[in-house]
Amino acid sequence: MKLADFELERYFARYEFNAPYLLCCSDCETITIQDILQLEGEASVTDFMNLALGYTEAPGSKGLRGQIAGLYKNMGEENILVTSGAEEAIFIFMNAVLQAGDHVIVQYPCYQSLAEIAAAIGCEVSRWEMKEADHWESDFGFLRQKIRTNTRAIIVNMPHNPTGYLMPHKEWINLVDLLRENNILLFSDEVYRFLEYDKNDCLEAACDIYENAVSLGVMSKAYGLAGLRIGWVATGNHKILARMAAFKDYTTICNSAPSEFLAAIALKHHDILVQRNLDIIKQNLALLDEFFKRQAHLFSWVRPKAGPIAFPSLSGKGGADKFCSDLVTNRGVLLLPASCYGFGDQNFRIGFGRQSLPQALERLDNYLQDTGGRF
Repeated sequence: MKLADFELERYFARYEFNAPYLLCCSDCETITIQDILQLEGEASVTDFMNLALGYTEAPGSKGLRGQIAGLYKNMGEENILVTSGAEEAIFIFMNAVLQAGDHVIVQYPCYQSLAEIAAAIGCEVSRWEMKEADHWESDFGFLRQKIRTNTRAIIVNMPHNPTGYLMPHKEWINLVDLLRENNILLFSDEVYRFLEYDKNDCLEAACDIYENAVSLGVMSKAYGLAGLRIGWVATGNHKILARMAAFKDYTTICNSAPSEFLAAIALKHHDILVQRNLDIIKQNLALLDEFFKRQAHLFSWVRPKAGPIAFPSLSGKGGADKFCSDLVTNRGVLLLPASCYGFGDQNFRIGFGRQSLPQALERLDNYLQDTGGRF
Protein backbone atom coordinates (compact mmCIF):
# COMPACT_ATOMS: atom_id res chain seq x y z
CA MET A 1 0.00 0.00 0.00
CA LYS A 2 1.33 3.43 -0.96
CA LEU A 3 -0.36 6.39 0.68
CA ALA A 4 -0.22 10.00 -0.44
CA ASP A 5 1.05 12.55 2.06
CA PHE A 6 -1.56 13.43 4.68
CA GLU A 7 -1.88 17.11 3.74
CA LEU A 8 -3.52 18.28 6.96
CA GLU A 9 -0.98 16.53 9.18
CA ARG A 10 1.96 17.76 7.09
CA TYR A 11 0.59 21.30 7.43
CA PHE A 12 0.32 20.94 11.20
CA ALA A 13 3.83 19.50 11.32
CA ARG A 14 5.09 22.80 9.92
CA TYR A 15 3.17 25.13 12.20
CA GLU A 16 1.34 23.54 15.15
CA PHE A 17 4.11 23.74 17.71
CA ASN A 18 5.65 26.95 16.35
CA ALA A 19 2.69 29.27 15.86
CA PRO A 20 1.78 31.02 19.13
CA TYR A 21 -1.93 31.40 18.30
CA LEU A 22 -3.77 28.28 17.14
CA LEU A 23 -7.11 29.23 15.62
CA CYS A 24 -7.87 26.05 13.68
CA CYS A 25 -7.59 23.16 16.12
CA SER A 26 -10.25 20.48 15.95
CA ASP A 27 -9.99 19.37 19.57
CA CYS A 28 -11.25 21.00 22.75
CA GLU A 29 -9.45 22.50 25.74
CA THR A 30 -7.39 19.84 27.49
CA ILE A 31 -6.80 19.11 31.17
CA THR A 32 -3.95 17.56 33.16
CA ILE A 33 -3.47 14.09 34.63
CA GLN A 34 -3.97 15.67 38.03
CA ASP A 35 -7.31 17.10 36.90
CA ILE A 36 -8.50 13.66 35.80
CA LEU A 37 -7.40 11.94 39.00
CA GLN A 38 -9.09 14.60 41.11
CA LEU A 39 -12.40 13.63 39.53
CA GLU A 40 -12.11 10.36 41.49
CA GLY A 41 -10.30 11.52 44.63
CA GLU A 42 -7.12 10.49 46.43
CA ALA A 43 -7.64 6.76 45.99
CA SER A 44 -7.22 7.12 42.24
CA VAL A 45 -3.80 8.75 42.72
CA THR A 46 -2.60 5.72 44.65
CA ASP A 47 -4.10 3.35 42.08
CA PHE A 48 -2.44 5.24 39.24
CA MET A 49 0.98 5.26 40.90
CA ASN A 50 0.71 1.51 41.52
CA LEU A 51 -0.42 0.71 37.98
CA ALA A 52 1.59 -2.13 36.43
CA LEU A 53 3.13 -1.27 33.07
CA GLY A 54 2.80 -4.64 31.40
CA TYR A 55 0.84 -5.52 28.28
CA THR A 56 -2.86 -4.74 28.34
CA GLU A 57 -5.78 -6.71 26.89
CA ALA A 58 -5.68 -6.38 23.11
CA PRO A 59 -9.34 -5.31 22.75
CA GLY A 60 -8.97 -2.82 25.61
CA SER A 61 -9.41 -3.33 29.34
CA LYS A 62 -12.75 -4.65 30.51
CA GLY A 63 -13.30 -1.55 32.64
CA LEU A 64 -12.62 0.88 29.79
CA ARG A 65 -14.76 -1.05 27.33
CA GLY A 66 -17.56 -1.02 29.87
CA GLN A 67 -17.34 2.76 30.21
CA ILE A 68 -17.32 3.18 26.42
CA ALA A 69 -20.31 0.86 26.04
CA GLY A 70 -22.19 3.14 28.42
CA LEU A 71 -22.12 5.85 25.75
CA TYR A 72 -24.42 3.72 23.56
CA LYS A 73 -27.91 2.30 23.97
CA ASN A 74 -27.47 -1.18 22.57
CA MET A 75 -23.74 -1.90 22.91
CA GLY A 76 -22.00 -4.01 25.55
CA GLU A 77 -18.29 -4.30 26.26
CA GLU A 78 -18.16 -7.21 23.79
CA ASN A 79 -19.11 -4.74 21.03
CA ILE A 80 -16.12 -2.45 21.64
CA LEU A 81 -12.56 -2.48 20.27
CA VAL A 82 -10.18 0.09 21.77
CA THR A 83 -7.51 1.53 19.48
CA SER A 84 -4.66 4.01 19.50
CA GLY A 85 -6.66 7.11 18.65
CA ALA A 86 -9.26 7.33 15.91
CA GLU A 87 -6.67 7.07 13.15
CA GLU A 88 -5.75 3.48 13.96
CA ALA A 89 -9.43 2.54 14.02
CA ILE A 90 -9.94 4.04 10.56
CA PHE A 91 -6.86 2.25 9.20
CA ILE A 92 -7.90 -1.09 10.70
CA PHE A 93 -11.49 -0.88 9.46
CA MET A 94 -10.46 -0.10 5.90
CA ASN A 95 -7.90 -2.88 5.74
CA ALA A 96 -10.00 -5.49 7.52
CA VAL A 97 -13.20 -4.91 5.56
CA LEU A 98 -12.39 -3.48 2.11
CA GLN A 99 -10.62 -5.00 -0.86
CA ALA A 100 -9.48 -3.83 -4.28
CA GLY A 101 -12.43 -3.33 -6.61
CA ASP A 102 -14.90 -2.42 -3.88
CA HIS A 103 -16.79 0.82 -4.34
CA VAL A 104 -16.86 3.25 -1.41
CA ILE A 105 -18.78 6.51 -1.08
CA VAL A 106 -17.22 9.11 1.21
CA GLN A 107 -18.82 12.28 2.50
CA TYR A 108 -16.67 15.17 1.29
CA PRO A 109 -14.80 17.28 2.35
CA CYS A 110 -13.40 14.83 4.86
CA TYR A 111 -10.50 13.94 7.09
CA GLN A 112 -8.14 12.61 4.44
CA SER A 113 -7.71 9.07 5.79
CA LEU A 114 -11.45 8.43 5.45
CA ALA A 115 -10.94 8.40 1.68
CA GLU A 116 -7.20 7.95 1.15
CA ILE A 117 -6.79 4.52 2.75
CA ALA A 118 -9.65 3.03 0.74
CA ALA A 119 -8.14 4.45 -2.46
CA ALA A 120 -4.71 3.02 -1.57
CA ILE A 121 -6.28 -0.42 -1.06
CA GLY A 122 -7.56 -0.20 -4.63
CA CYS A 123 -11.18 0.74 -3.98
CA GLU A 124 -13.14 2.99 -6.29
CA VAL A 125 -13.94 6.07 -4.22
CA SER A 126 -16.85 8.43 -4.98
CA ARG A 127 -17.15 11.77 -3.20
CA TRP A 128 -20.51 12.65 -1.69
CA GLU A 129 -19.81 16.36 -1.87
CA MET A 130 -21.32 18.93 0.48
CA LYS A 131 -21.68 22.51 -0.75
CA GLU A 132 -21.46 25.73 1.19
CA ALA A 133 -24.17 27.28 -1.00
CA ASP A 134 -26.53 24.59 0.34
CA HIS A 135 -25.45 25.27 3.94
CA TRP A 136 -23.49 22.01 3.76
CA GLU A 137 -26.69 19.93 3.65
CA SER A 138 -26.53 16.41 2.21
CA ASP A 139 -27.79 15.66 -1.30
CA PHE A 140 -29.54 12.29 -0.98
CA GLY A 141 -30.52 12.27 -4.65
CA PHE A 142 -26.83 12.33 -5.55
CA LEU A 143 -26.11 9.56 -3.05
CA ARG A 144 -28.79 7.26 -4.47
CA GLN A 145 -27.42 7.76 -7.98
CA LYS A 146 -23.91 6.82 -6.88
CA ILE A 147 -24.80 3.49 -5.28
CA ARG A 148 -23.64 0.52 -7.38
CA THR A 149 -23.86 -3.24 -7.10
CA ASN A 150 -20.27 -3.29 -5.78
CA THR A 151 -20.76 -0.47 -3.26
CA ARG A 152 -19.31 -1.94 -0.06
CA ALA A 153 -19.41 0.95 2.39
CA ILE A 154 -20.48 4.54 2.89
CA ILE A 155 -18.27 6.69 5.09
CA VAL A 156 -19.81 9.62 6.96
CA ASN A 157 -18.75 12.02 9.69
CA MET A 158 -21.48 13.41 11.95
CA PRO A 159 -21.11 16.02 13.39
CA HIS A 160 -18.99 16.93 10.43
CA ASN A 161 -15.35 17.94 10.15
CA PRO A 162 -14.65 20.60 8.93
CA THR A 163 -18.06 22.26 8.43
CA GLY A 164 -19.78 21.66 11.76
CA TYR A 165 -22.84 20.39 9.87
CA LEU A 166 -25.24 17.95 11.53
CA MET A 167 -27.95 15.97 9.75
CA PRO A 168 -31.53 16.25 11.01
CA HIS A 169 -32.80 13.08 12.72
CA LYS A 170 -35.12 12.21 9.84
CA GLU A 171 -32.30 12.31 7.27
CA TRP A 172 -30.09 10.19 9.53
CA ILE A 173 -32.78 7.50 9.67
CA ASN A 174 -33.33 7.79 5.92
CA LEU A 175 -29.61 7.17 5.38
CA VAL A 176 -29.69 4.03 7.51
CA ASP A 177 -32.80 2.78 5.71
CA LEU A 178 -31.11 3.32 2.34
CA LEU A 179 -28.03 1.38 3.39
CA ARG A 180 -30.04 -1.45 4.92
CA GLU A 181 -32.08 -1.72 1.73
CA ASN A 182 -28.86 -2.11 -0.30
CA ASN A 183 -26.92 -4.15 2.29
CA ILE A 184 -24.14 -1.55 2.51
CA LEU A 185 -21.83 -1.05 5.48
CA LEU A 186 -21.86 2.29 7.28
CA PHE A 187 -18.66 3.59 8.84
CA SER A 188 -19.77 6.50 11.00
CA ASP A 189 -17.10 8.86 12.33
CA GLU A 190 -18.77 10.22 15.48
CA VAL A 191 -15.78 11.80 17.20
CA TYR A 192 -17.68 15.09 17.73
CA ARG A 193 -20.81 13.44 19.10
CA PHE A 194 -22.09 15.05 22.33
CA LEU A 195 -20.85 18.49 21.21
CA GLU A 196 -24.23 19.48 19.73
CA TYR A 197 -25.23 23.02 20.74
CA ASP A 198 -28.77 21.78 21.28
CA LYS A 199 -28.82 18.37 23.00
CA ASN A 200 -32.03 17.53 21.17
CA ASP A 201 -30.02 17.53 17.92
CA CYS A 202 -27.76 14.69 19.07
CA LEU A 203 -28.14 11.80 16.63
CA GLU A 204 -28.41 8.20 17.74
CA ALA A 205 -25.13 6.40 17.28
CA ALA A 206 -25.11 4.53 13.98
CA CYS A 207 -24.19 1.26 15.72
CA ASP A 208 -27.32 1.54 17.87
CA ILE A 209 -29.71 1.75 14.94
CA TYR A 210 -28.06 -0.29 12.17
CA GLU A 211 -26.70 -3.80 12.47
CA ASN A 212 -24.05 -3.18 9.80
CA ALA A 213 -22.76 0.10 11.15
CA VAL A 214 -19.42 0.78 12.82
CA SER A 215 -19.31 3.87 15.04
CA LEU A 216 -16.00 5.61 15.69
CA GLY A 217 -15.22 7.46 18.92
CA VAL A 218 -12.16 9.05 20.51
CA MET A 219 -11.03 10.84 23.67
CA SER A 220 -9.45 13.68 21.67
CA LYS A 221 -12.38 15.84 20.62
CA ALA A 222 -15.33 16.13 23.02
CA TYR A 223 -13.13 15.38 26.02
CA GLY A 224 -10.03 17.32 24.96
CA LEU A 225 -7.75 14.39 25.86
CA ALA A 226 -5.83 13.92 22.62
CA GLY A 227 -2.63 13.03 24.47
CA LEU A 228 -4.16 9.80 25.77
CA ARG A 229 -4.30 8.45 22.19
CA ILE A 230 -7.39 6.38 22.98
CA GLY A 231 -10.05 5.75 20.36
CA TRP A 232 -12.51 2.94 19.70
CA VAL A 233 -15.10 1.41 17.44
CA ALA A 234 -18.50 0.11 18.49
CA THR A 235 -20.53 -2.28 16.36
CA GLY A 236 -23.14 -5.00 16.58
CA ASN A 237 -21.51 -6.79 13.64
CA HIS A 238 -19.31 -9.32 15.45
CA LYS A 239 -17.76 -10.61 12.25
CA ILE A 240 -16.40 -7.16 11.39
CA LEU A 241 -15.24 -6.61 14.97
CA ALA A 242 -13.36 -9.92 14.97
CA ARG A 243 -11.65 -9.10 11.68
CA MET A 244 -10.63 -5.70 13.00
CA ALA A 245 -9.32 -7.22 16.24
CA ALA A 246 -7.23 -9.71 14.24
CA PHE A 247 -5.81 -6.93 12.04
CA LYS A 248 -4.88 -4.92 15.16
CA ASP A 249 -2.39 -7.69 15.96
CA TYR A 250 -0.31 -6.23 13.12
CA THR A 251 -0.54 -2.59 14.26
CA THR A 252 -0.39 -1.70 17.97
CA ILE A 253 -1.49 -5.11 19.40
CA CYS A 254 -2.65 -3.43 22.61
CA ASN A 255 -2.98 0.02 24.13
CA SER A 256 -1.13 2.08 26.74
CA ALA A 257 -2.01 1.00 30.30
CA PRO A 258 -1.81 4.55 31.78
CA SER A 259 -3.91 5.91 28.93
CA GLU A 260 -6.60 3.28 29.40
CA PHE A 261 -6.68 3.92 33.16
CA LEU A 262 -7.10 7.68 32.70
CA ALA A 263 -9.61 7.33 29.86
CA ALA A 264 -11.83 5.09 31.99
CA ILE A 265 -11.90 7.70 34.76
CA ALA A 266 -12.61 10.50 32.29
CA LEU A 267 -15.54 8.60 30.78
CA LYS A 268 -17.01 7.99 34.24
CA HIS A 269 -17.25 11.79 34.41
CA HIS A 270 -18.39 12.20 30.81
CA ASP A 271 -21.04 14.83 31.59
CA ILE A 272 -18.63 17.11 33.49
CA LEU A 273 -15.95 17.08 30.80
CA VAL A 274 -18.33 17.48 27.86
CA GLN A 275 -20.25 20.31 29.50
CA ARG A 276 -16.99 22.12 30.31
CA ASN A 277 -15.98 22.07 26.67
CA LEU A 278 -19.46 22.92 25.43
CA ASP A 279 -19.37 26.03 27.63
CA ILE A 280 -16.07 27.09 26.05
CA ILE A 281 -17.39 26.38 22.55
CA LYS A 282 -20.58 28.39 23.05
CA GLN A 283 -18.73 31.38 24.52
CA ASN A 284 -16.29 31.37 21.63
CA LEU A 285 -19.01 30.83 19.04
CA ALA A 286 -20.73 34.01 20.22
CA LEU A 287 -17.47 35.88 19.59
CA LEU A 288 -17.19 34.37 16.11
CA ASP A 289 -20.77 35.33 15.29
CA GLU A 290 -19.91 38.95 16.09
CA PHE A 291 -16.62 38.77 14.21
CA PHE A 292 -18.10 37.36 10.99
CA LYS A 293 -21.00 39.79 11.13
CA ARG A 294 -18.50 42.64 11.38
CA GLN A 295 -16.34 41.18 8.59
CA ALA A 296 -19.20 40.06 6.32
CA HIS A 297 -17.64 41.94 3.40
CA LEU A 298 -14.61 39.64 3.60
CA PHE A 299 -16.00 36.26 4.67
CA SER A 300 -19.00 34.00 4.22
CA TRP A 301 -20.10 32.36 7.48
CA VAL A 302 -22.33 29.29 7.61
CA ARG A 303 -22.86 28.85 11.34
CA PRO A 304 -22.05 25.31 12.50
CA LYS A 305 -24.57 23.16 14.39
CA ALA A 306 -22.17 21.11 16.49
CA GLY A 307 -18.52 20.69 17.36
CA PRO A 308 -15.56 23.06 17.81
CA ILE A 309 -14.85 23.83 14.13
CA ALA A 310 -16.39 25.62 11.16
CA PHE A 311 -15.47 26.15 7.50
CA PRO A 312 -15.98 29.80 6.47
CA SER A 313 -14.86 31.08 3.10
CA LEU A 314 -13.40 34.17 1.54
CA SER A 315 -16.02 36.34 -0.12
CA GLY A 316 -13.74 37.10 -3.05
CA LYS A 317 -12.35 34.79 -5.70
CA GLY A 318 -10.34 32.67 -3.34
CA GLY A 319 -6.79 32.75 -2.04
CA ALA A 320 -7.21 30.90 1.27
CA ASP A 321 -3.72 29.43 0.95
CA LYS A 322 -2.15 32.86 0.64
CA PHE A 323 -4.37 34.33 3.36
CA CYS A 324 -3.51 31.57 5.87
CA SER A 325 0.19 31.64 5.01
CA ASP A 326 0.45 35.42 5.38
CA LEU A 327 -1.50 35.37 8.64
CA VAL A 328 0.66 32.75 10.35
CA THR A 329 3.90 34.20 9.00
CA ASN A 330 3.23 37.79 10.00
CA ARG A 331 0.92 37.48 13.02
CA GLY A 332 1.52 33.98 14.32
CA VAL A 333 -2.15 33.00 13.96
CA LEU A 334 -2.77 29.57 12.46
CA LEU A 335 -5.81 28.82 10.29
CA LEU A 336 -6.17 25.76 8.07
CA PRO A 337 -6.72 26.30 4.33
CA ALA A 338 -9.19 24.14 2.42
CA SER A 339 -6.36 22.78 0.26
CA CYS A 340 -5.51 20.53 3.23
CA TYR A 341 -8.83 18.83 2.48
CA GLY A 342 -8.36 18.90 -1.29
CA PHE A 343 -11.31 21.29 -1.38
CA GLY A 344 -10.17 24.24 -3.44
CA ASP A 345 -8.81 27.58 -2.28
CA GLN A 346 -11.89 29.37 -0.95
CA ASN A 347 -12.57 27.98 2.53
CA PHE A 348 -10.53 27.65 5.70
CA ARG A 349 -11.07 25.82 8.98
CA ILE A 350 -11.43 27.78 12.17
CA GLY A 351 -11.38 26.10 15.58
CA PHE A 352 -13.05 27.45 18.70
CA GLY A 353 -12.85 24.74 21.35
CA ARG A 354 -9.99 26.31 23.28
CA GLN A 355 -9.86 29.10 25.84
CA SER A 356 -7.21 30.99 23.87
CA LEU A 357 -9.63 31.91 21.05
CA PRO A 358 -10.26 35.53 22.19
CA GLN A 359 -6.55 36.37 21.99
CA ALA A 360 -6.11 34.69 18.61
CA LEU A 361 -9.26 36.32 17.23
CA GLU A 362 -8.08 39.74 18.37
CA ARG A 363 -4.84 39.31 16.43
CA LEU A 364 -6.78 38.21 13.36
CA ASP A 365 -9.01 41.27 13.69
CA ASN A 366 -5.99 43.57 13.97
CA TYR A 367 -4.41 41.91 10.93
CA LEU A 368 -7.52 42.60 8.86
CA GLN A 369 -7.59 46.22 10.00
CA ASP A 370 -3.91 46.72 9.21
CA THR A 371 -4.15 45.14 5.76
CA GLY A 372 -7.53 46.62 4.92
CA GLY A 373 -8.67 43.11 4.01
CA ARG A 374 -6.07 42.88 1.21
CA PHE A 375 -4.03 39.76 1.57
